[in-house]
Amino acid sequence: MEVLLAKANHAFTDCFEIAETLRAMANDTEEQVQVEKNEESYLIQLAGRTTPKGLHCLSIRLTTEYLLLQPEKRQFPNQHKLQDLDFYHYAVFSDEILACAVVVNSTTASAKEPEKIVFHVVTDSLNLPAISMWFLLNPPGKATIDVQSIENFEWLSTEYSSALKEQKSNDPRYTSALSHLRFYLADIFPALDKIVLFDHDVVVQRDLTGLWSVDLNGKAHAAVETCHESEASFHSMHLFMNFLDQFSAKRLNASVCTWAFELHLICVSKAYFPGVLLQGLKRPLWKTESLPLGWITFYNQTVALEKSWHAFGLGHNSGLSQGDIEHAAVIHYDGIMKPWLEIGIAEYKGYWSKHVQYDHPYLQECNIHE
Repeated sequence: MEVLLAKANHAFTDCFEIAETLRAMANDTEEQVQVEKNEESYLIQLAGRTTPKGLHCLSIRLTTEYLLLQPEKRQFPNQHKLQDLDFYHYAVFSDEILACAVVVNSTTASAKEPEKIVFHVVTDSLNLPAISMWFLLNPPGKATIDVQSIENFEWLSTEYSSALKEQKSNDPRYTSALSHLRFYLADIFPALDKIVLFDHDVVVQRDLTGLWSVDLNGKAHAAVETCHESEASFHSMHLFMNFLDQFSAKRLNASVCTWAFELHLICVSKAYFPGVLLQGLKRPLWKTESLPLGWITFYNQTVALEKSWHAFGLGHNSGLSQGDIEHAAVIHYDGIMKPWLEIGIAEYKGYWSKHVQYDHPYLQECNIHE
């Protein structure tokens, strides 16, 4: 043993230096890993906010065709149904052509009575020609469709538009007026009683007629709750709101249940905008996005829907149960990994892509493939 210890002592005379060297190497490796993680996150965010070349091509192609049409050829049929309360009215606010197409196609394909569906698509003036042309070329079967531009809403004041631009965010999802139109439904659809509002990153898998029989019990809307910590869709009010501010502390309960925007039935007359956006610009009441603004707007005005109506996480969570996805009436690609982008989660893309007409000549010309 003495001989062995002597040999070991002779061979490893600088154990302390070796330990320090290894520790320094480990720290360098950890820093390099963190740099690469940050770079990966940045590239994913960049990819999520960039329009793919194929979709840009499709937009230009459709816009060109639309501008060549005579004015009378730009009209959609059955416009007399747009304010008829005997029909089921759905709406989506978006500037994405294929996303709108999938929402409309999946809704009508899943409906037992598609002839009773009226779909309202609201976009901006830049994308109005392309989206209009798409639905003129590809009408949604027996359903009725209407496409409007946000620029036609004269009541949307310039004061409101400039207020949105004051928000300190580089993400157009939170500064675009399209993201906030849900708070002005009474102005957009004054003749309607109820409407189902979708985000553009959803796919409908089941007939939604049952939604219209939900008793709102005098409240403003019905949606699926997101306040259960054991679920992937969990959102907590205190994570998004500044409860140190007296405005929030006096009016809101941090433990109240939150809910999802992406599918909800709304009583149009109660869908009012309370002016809290301007309050939030004066001081930091919430993180920069429309979700907490919606929670404030409809605070204590929500009826909880059954979980089976809505499955979340297809745009950021690769560990979702196939059973939960397939049994949901509506699935939602919340997150940055949208199904129309290359960074979309491959195992979930099929639910979305089956509603896309990849054999359409314009998609073929623009090299848009499944």
